[in-house]
Amino acid sequence: MRLVPVSPTDAAPAALLADYFGERAAGFPTPGGYRPATADPAAFTPPHGVFLLLEDDDGTPLGCGGLRTIAPTGEGVRMEVKHLYVVPAARGRGLGRRLLDALESRAIQSGARLLVLDTNRSLEAAGGLYRSAGFAPVEPFNDNPNATDWYAKPLTA
Repeated sequence: MRLVPVSPTDAAPAALLADYFGERAAGFPTPGGYRPATADPAAFTPPHGVFLLLEDDDGTPLGCGGLRTIAPTGEGVRMEVKHLYVVPAARGRGLGRRLLDALESRAIQSGARLLVLDTNRSLEAAGGLYRSAGFAPVEPFNDNPNATDWYAKPLTA
């Protein structure tokens, strides 16, 4: 398996994101309540961020995730994890953790002092992943209408 920096608008990550948004809309706790929100692709380009595609050895896309810089706080540079997704057939193999760890490493390399993310509590496995990776609940830091839970993790070099 390999992690490849890409643009979220490239064919493979765009297809994964379409699947992700479709899955979220179909399983959202409030029917018709999910509102897909994509960030500006420029936010995922160095030095502002990165978007990673996780591929199997044969090039099959297995997942993706992005990292972007957002407004700093008193803690310093703050980066946000966005669109962490693993295809259903590849779940349960630790790939979400691999993506999250890679994004965290990139955030540290970029000088971030705080890593944040939001999620919906209906995504129980995602919430469990974030908590087991050291993220702690925080007050909302954005107005994402799909989010019910916000997390943060202090970073050290």
